[in-house]
Amino acid sequence: MLQRNASLGRPTAVELEVIRASLGGIVQEMQNSLFRTGFSTIIRESQDASCALLDANAAVIAQHVVLPLHIGAFPACTQAVLRAFAGDIAPGDAFLINDPYEGGSPHAPDMAVITPLFFDDTLVAFCASIAHKGDIGGPVPGSCSGQAREVFNEGLQLPPVRYQRNYLPFGDVERIIAANSRTPELVLGDIRGQLGSARLGERRLAALLEKFGSSKCIAAFNELGDIAERRMRAIIQTWKDGVFEAERFVDDDGVELSKPVRIHVRVEKTGDTIRFDFTGSADQTRGPANIRPPLVQAACAYALISLVDPNIFITSGILRSFTVETRPSSVLNPRYPAPVNTYNPTVHAVVDAIFAALGQVVPDRSRADGCGSRSIILGGRGTNTGSSYVQYEIVGGGAGARSTRDGASGTTVNQSNAKIAPVEIIESEFPTRVLAFELIRDSGGAGKFRGGLGIRRKYLNLTEARFSIRSTKHVIPAEGYADGLPGRTGDIRINPDGDGWKRLPSRYADYPLQTGDVFELETPGGGGYGDPLTRDPGSVLADVREGYVSVEAAGRDYGVVLVAGPKGPSLDDEATQRLRAARSKAAAV
Repeated sequence: MLQRNASLGRPTAVELEVIRASLGGIVQEMQNSLFRTGFSTIIRESQDASCALLDANAAVIAQHVVLPLHIGAFPACTQAVLRAFAGDIAPGDAFLINDPYEGGSPHAPDMAVITPLFFDDTLVAFCASIAHKGDIGGPVPGSCSGQAREVFNEGLQLPPVRYQRNYLPFGDVERIIAANSRTPELVLGDIRGQLGSARLGERRLAALLEKFGSSKCIAAFNELGDIAERRMRAIIQTWKDGVFEAERFVDDDGVELSKPVRIHVRVEKTGDTIRFDFTGSADQTRGPANIRPPLVQAACAYALISLVDPNIFITSGILRSFTVETRPSSVLNPRYPAPVNTYNPTVHAVVDAIFAALGQVVPDRSRADGCGSRSIILGGRGTNTGSSYVQYEIVGGGAGARSTRDGASGTTVNQSNAKIAPVEIIESEFPTRVLAFELIRDSGGAGKFRGGLGIRRKYLNLTEARFSIRSTKHVIPAEGYADGLPGRTGDIRINPDGDGWKRLPSRYADYPLQTGDVFELETPGGGGYGDPLTRDPGSVLADVREGYVSVEAAGRDYGVVLVAGPKGPSLDDEATQRLRAARSKAAAV
């Protein structure tokens, strides 16, 4: 492997910027290729994937950020390849890995494809992508059982394996993967799309090396990492020193439904150093709420990037600007083979806790909690073809309000950037019909700035299917900030309009849906920011007219009195002032 060497040819400032922009363009082109060649709706519609370039030591030198967690996953997966195949990596190789313990995949459906790039017979870099697979086996369609007790319940586990040698595939690997999937054509098609994006990255990076020379490019890779670290530390240096703590809770682990999962962070800031201590978090869980340390590190990086410079060039240098401590056998550092497949709710709790702690340090960038994340998964046999299908959807909700503006409605939040699949795609590819897709009035937490609204998505099921959900904040709402109120919790109901309707918990696996069954998902709203009685009454009136807030909530939560008129509701200024004064007086007593 290459070592950092100060004697290598150094690029000029102009050359460094050209190389930086070229690296960013390469990963962007890789990503576009992956999304356009993906077989599954998960890749081509929801875009649950990301691409990166890494140096010969497995440090990220460029990443196009769709999924921020992968800044921790890419190095861990590539390091696993280096450990397994050190001295036996050659041009034309390609490797697969999805093992969360041996590598750094968030969970087994997130499969990494990694290819080496050689220049002048020397290993210079890796091209990589991580993309979610619709089904890799296990007891339930989609491979993500909310009641999994160990990783063996979560589908096929691949340690680092060679997928190609001298650009030729090992057919045995594909046959094993296909034999373990309910949708083998889609899974293999997505893997081949990942491989194609990596080969494209190799060609583009080889052209850059040819243009500037390997020594100068390698020096630029190192310098870009150092610049990112210095940028992070320079801003951290300006923050006040101290110790700051916060905690958040996940509804449950999917197995012990009455037991919330505690995430606690202690942030120690001194000079240009910052340390995240999560040792006060809960023990590892029986159900799949656990996450591995690479994701904890990535969550910390995501929060710092958001507070320091959202436009910073993404490299592993960012990871050197802070330290993380987790406790073995805890929910953030579980021991093998603890289940991990429903990792995202826990990561959201980690991120929300970090923002709550650092909000005490950088108050002008503080914000309320968002909706977390969720996915719904249906599996069965299609009504037209009779072949197996897996319908996997990622659904957002309300973002938390910020110190200067309302939270966004109907969006993904924090580290989740995947898109909601269009209704037309869902109805044309799967045996379901979308009966409703709308924002939920009054679901955003009240505040000086209102939390974003959650989503209602209602489906008619056209054939027998097996249904699973992986969600959060159905019990514990998104918290408000600085006297803002919490957002509305989420919900999932089967046949909600009938007498025998049933509510499912936020994590559930393998519910049997019958032909004609209806299921309705309501996602959480974001928390509010600031005292609701200080919200501009005109903004409350606008929210009512837009359908975001009801007339009743305007009076109850915001102390704003509206009266009916021929053109809709209008503001009663005097009554509003009296009501708000009375509310403030009562609160002060």
